Amino acid sequence: MQLKANGLTLEVEDTGAHGNPTRPVVLLIMGLGMQLTAWPPALVQALVDAGYRVVRFDNRDIGLSQHLDALGTPNVPWTAMKLRFGLPVRPPYSLRDMALDALGVLDASGVAQAHVVGASMGGMVAQRLALLAPERVASLISIMSSSGARNLPPPRPEVMRLMLRRPPKNSREAMLDHSVALFQAIGSPGFPTPAAEIRARVAESMARSFHPAGTTRQMVAVGADVTRALELVNVKTPTLVLHGRDDPLVPFACGEDTARRIQGARLCGIDGMGHDLPPGVVDRLVAEMLPHLQAHTAQHLMTTP
Repeated sequence: MQLKANGLTLEVEDTGAHGNPTRPVVLLIMGLGMQLTAWPPALVQALVDAGYRVVRFDNRDIGLSQHLDALGTPNVPWTAMKLRFGLPVRPPYSLRDMALDALGVLDASGVAQAHVVGASMGGMVAQRLALLAPERVASLISIMSSSGARNLPPPRPEVMRLMLRRPPKNSREAMLDHSVALFQAIGSPGFPTPAAEIRARVAESMARSFHPAGTTRQMVAVGADVTRALELVNVKTPTLVLHGRDDPLVPFACGEDTARRIQGARLCGIDGMGHDLPPGVVDRLVAEMLPHLQAHTAQHLMTTP
């Protein structure tokens, strides 16, 4: 369904309410260029079966949410060079703007407070939301994400080359080939996904929406968010950091740094996990997520007047 949030039209999926407004809410925020459909159905169902209402949405500029092409397409190499030399970058919009979108989704859905779960860039948006409106965040779960600190290790060279390489032809088929190669490169070595399955999933996603310019604008928003690492000391929300020990895109050190900067955060490293959410990884994530959610749902209920 389409909702108005933060002045934009955003696509939202609301699962597991079952007409029961007292169910605690889990808000899921997906990563760079990824649609709400990228959340594995098994993860969503596990949360619903545990008694949660699950709200997912397409971030701005992606999927069926409002596209912002009028803002122009940034020059990524030029932006990267400016960031490398510590020069200021003015993105078309910021991660804070995207956190305001998430807050708007909660408002439009009639949700006073939610557990907020973000994957990759979505974890960064979730961190921003916890800074922006801590009273609205019952707990925070940051998955395969980062604080954005400048001294953290970059992606592995082969992954960086794939990310910066443009497909030889400006066509959907070429983009499909390129995306499959990238997902294979960043996938979980301990939980490999067959190439045919990746290809089918990417093709289905592209059939729903294909908007690479939005991904570019989101990428620049991530790069331009240079102060978040220093601000995370202000997050008091109960936090769980989940990260793959074999992540080639956002190395495990990034998860370690996030947990170190957030007071009281608990870090859980998952052996064999890369930068994706295959079934074996989902099982391990859910095993960590549910106790965290249950503990802080109970705590919230005990302290709410």
